[in-house]
Amino acid sequence: MATTPVYRWNLAPDGYATYRQLRALGLRPGGQDVAAQLERPRRRRGPLVAHLYLVDRAKPVRPMTPAKWAALAKAMAARRTCPNCGRDGGYCIPRSLGMCVACAYPEEQCAA
Repeated sequence: MATTPVYRWNLAPDGYATYRQLRALGLRPGGQDVAAQLERPRRRRGPLVAHLYLVDRAKPVRPMTPAKWAALAKAMAARRTCPNCGRDGGYCIPRSLGMCVACAYPEEQCAA
């Protein structure tokens, strides 16, 4: 069983990238295993770890299909719809409130 190489933070050689760095380049890991790790030491806890992938083995990101766009639009509409009053709030409903701000604080809306 081969172990993955571990590099210190900001000292990885060229040719490796994190998932976010691949996305910024328009790439995805494409099923490849983690090629290496970055470790950033911390004082009171274990090290912060970032997984690295080989850039030359990465594949291009799959384009969004019309069905995926429709599903994303439906999901975002559901996040904006208040379950209490059923209106579109124009923003994502805070999960901490569970309803739109107007329903959560009705007395403040009347005063304004």
